[in-house]
Amino acid sequence: MHDIQSIRKHSAAFDKGLIKRGIASPSKAVLAKDSEWRAIITKLQIAQRSRNEASRQVYVAKCKGEGVEDIIAEISQIKHYIANLEELERKLAAEVNAMLEILPNIPADDVPDGLDENSNILMRTFGTPRSFNFLPKDHVLLGEGLGMMDFSLGAALAGSRFVVLKSHLAKLERSIASFMLDIHTKEFGYTEIVPPFIVRDAAVYGTGQLPKFSDSLFQTIDGYWLIPTAEVPLTNLVADSIVDENELPLRFTAYTPCFRSEAGAAGRDTRGMIRQRQFTKVELVSIVHPDNSDDELERMTNCAETILQKLGLAYRVMKLSAGDMGFTAQRTYDLEVWLPGQNEGKGQYREISSCSNCGSFQARRMKSRFKAKGKKKTDFVHTLNGSGLAIERTMIAILETYQKEDGSISVPDVLQPYFGRDLINLV
Repeated sequence: MHDIQSIRKHSAAFDKGLIKRGIASPSKAVLAKDSEWRAIITKLQIAQRSRNEASRQVYVAKCKGEGVEDIIAEISQIKHYIANLEELERKLAAEVNAMLEILPNIPADDVPDGLDENSNILMRTFGTPRSFNFLPKDHVLLGEGLGMMDFSLGAALAGSRFVVLKSHLAKLERSIASFMLDIHTKEFGYTEIVPPFIVRDAAVYGTGQLPKFSDSLFQTIDGYWLIPTAEVPLTNLVADSIVDENELPLRFTAYTPCFRSEAGAAGRDTRGMIRQRQFTKVELVSIVHPDNSDDELERMTNCAETILQKLGLAYRVMKLSAGDMGFTAQRTYDLEVWLPGQNEGKGQYREISSCSNCGSFQARRMKSRFKAKGKKKTDFVHTLNGSGLAIERTMIAILETYQKEDGSISVPDVLQPYFGRDLINLV
């Protein structure tokens, strides 16, 4: 959410930032509605002062033994006028808020210009994509060949974009998640959380999915929402609260299912587990002092990269352009893992993690503040989130990278203590 006072003072900078997002000069319409709202507030304040003065006159008149009927009639009229103004003020305040809540965060100054992924900037790469002496298969052929990945059964149970994992692949998913959680909690100091998987409107509003992206969410018949990512409950752990400065940073991680309707994704990534309506993910969330959020983004990205490095998976890090970033982000790094079985065995980089600094954007929506020691004034925290990592896409990368010509899969060394064996083959 944007600060209306900041827009009043710095409308040109506000417009410049959102033009990078492809939104043309929104401040004019926002400030016009804001001007209407402020004018009504001024009228309301004048009317309230008139009411108070009339009430004082009643007291004075009674003390003098004078009649007060005319003054009381005037007060009644003023009260009716105030009630109408209050209703109009609430309406205009809601209209200003509705205009602000659908506008995305302003990109940081160093975010590349551009409206899509074609303008993203390569920051670094890690590892060399594996060379094969045979044509590598994709994860669908591998999983179905092992008899452990069933898309037909998933579709029969729940419709398109669902899968049933069986036997060793079911255990592999659990092993990957346990490995990731151990790294993030033991090496990087994140606190593990088991949050609700169903949340109220306020939670999805606070992290920015509502109202603009309701079509991409699943809603229960009684109005709750299935979480699209653990970012929602983890970030909202500090909603409507004031955190002591000495408690910062707060770092949370959780392994949860995620639910997305994938509205608008028709025809995209229809094969396999790349884009599912239900998937699992280990999420990272940081709540930090505003002065430290840029450094925290680098740290969080490194945490996610460490998982890929320990798994021996080749990847690259991209700085996203303004038009490719998520709604709430002011700066984002994408980690893209190499999937050798994609593109008919030619291989392809695919996103496996997005790490974003959201600044105070979510905190304003959630009303999440911190208080510095010795100061009365509070300020908004900064929030960050990132995948650490998406489990199914990590599994895809492992299956395709560690496949053998006979269709069996070598288990990465770091997963063997969790998985209990070094090979996935026909059972």
